[in-house]
Amino acid sequence: MIVFREAIYVRQSKDKKESLSIKSQIDLCKHECSHPETALIYEDKGFSGKNTLRPGFQSMIKDVKDGKISKIIVYRLDRLSRSIIDFGQLWNELEKNRVEFVSVNEKFDTTTPMGRAMIYIIMVFAQLERETIGERVTDNYYTRIRQGNWPGGPAPYGMVNVKIKNEKGSHVPSLDYAEEFEVVKEIFYRYALEDTSLGAIASDLTKRGIPCKKRAAWDNVALSRILHSPVYVQADEKIYYYYESRGIKRFSNTLEEFDGTCSAHVVGKRTGNVRKYTSLQEHVLSLTNFPGKIPSDIWIACQYKLDQNKQIGNAGKGKSTWLTGLLKCGKCGYSLTVRKWKDKKYLYCSGRGNLHICSKKSFTQGPEEIEYEVQNELEKILDECRQEQIQVPDAEKERNRQYELKEIADKIQRLINLMSEASDITMQYINKELESLDARKTELLERYQSPERNRKQDYQGIIFGQLEFEEKKITAQAFIEKIKVYDDSIEILWKV
Repeated sequence: MIVFREAIYVRQSKDKKESLSIKSQIDLCKHECSHPETALIYEDKGFSGKNTLRPGFQSMIKDVKDGKISKIIVYRLDRLSRSIIDFGQLWNELEKNRVEFVSVNEKFDTTTPMGRAMIYIIMVFAQLERETIGERVTDNYYTRIRQGNWPGGPAPYGMVNVKIKNEKGSHVPSLDYAEEFEVVKEIFYRYALEDTSLGAIASDLTKRGIPCKKRAAWDNVALSRILHSPVYVQADEKIYYYYESRGIKRFSNTLEEFDGTCSAHVVGKRTGNVRKYTSLQEHVLSLTNFPGKIPSDIWIACQYKLDQNKQIGNAGKGKSTWLTGLLKCGKCGYSLTVRKWKDKKYLYCSGRGNLHICSKKSFTQGPEEIEYEVQNELEKILDECRQEQIQVPDAEKERNRQYELKEIADKIQRLINLMSEASDITMQYINKELESLDARKTELLERYQSPERNRKQDYQGIIFGQLEFEEKKITAQAFIEKIKVYDDSIEILWKV
């Protein structure tokens, strides 16, 4: 038999003099417990409130879903979360499981509409505070860069994080060269030669057992990241003019300061999936507080050569199978390609051929056999889509729903504004109205369809076997995340 118990949740990002300790939070929360001696304690020490990926918090939510908790008590709302989205999801979970909520500092009663409304208002301000802090951190980041300091984070390959004294005698972040820089130097000088390719260099470095940072083996991506970076270059006037020709309009230093004694750093925001070095118009070039070691002539020669390597998006463009881009090696996880020999198609692991890190030589199943298995599974899903009755929302009704939601939000706001001047009798009316509006708002919001239902709705009338090659490819990619291929079996990871 499950016994419902009160729960106390406490969190502290860091031990600071001005922050309330974990023990103090627990003691204060116990005053709100009916039976403090049996209260469940969930704590997260050293975790930020910016998301809910915290072990103590996740354990508490699991117990909420299992029906073990009747009430959650916290010292302050922001101990739970600083995100209105995360708090909204938590609140829905608490309501669904009929779990009460108490905040010691704010003194809210979640059984009343006013209490619920005030909680959401407080969380809005908590999120605003977090976003403001984020803006300050971003501003500080760009200020450090303009001053020549390393902005923080892991050092690039061949370098290490250090602290140096600036002109004022303060210790500021910088970079220094490590033993691996000899590999960086080799990469630049080899690639500057006309007859050398990225693939040849990557293959050679991997065969020699030289480790690659954060990757199992060297490849074109790892090499391009190093070659594009100006943190290694002796930033002279040639570097200034090069970046000016690439579209950069903002320089933290004058042309005269580009004398080759320091390296450089490019920072800026990129939109969506735009590659970091595709467009530099919104970027800033700043000199660093540490020297460059790659001559500007060598560095620029590599840039011009990289520019000639036009990046063509080949993912999902293959014509050998409609599963192109989805097939992965079950041993190493890298992509499988289709090759032909004597009119027969077979699968080949790129982790073995390009990176030399996979021992998988061949696969029992060919692409045709895998297509047959996958098609059978897809047809089952599409058959479910055809059988499931999904009501397509009327456009006029949807507009009316959105309009009513806006009206409800305005009415709730007006009622909240009246609370400060309301008498006891008026408060009874206001609470009743808020409760009614809250119920209607919940009803309207529940009319949203989930992404999975929308996707199923889009594919209701499809018969997979009658589709053309490209149509099969599009449908497969809509439903499937990836397909792991093993010796004699496959594993389909679905998106739905």
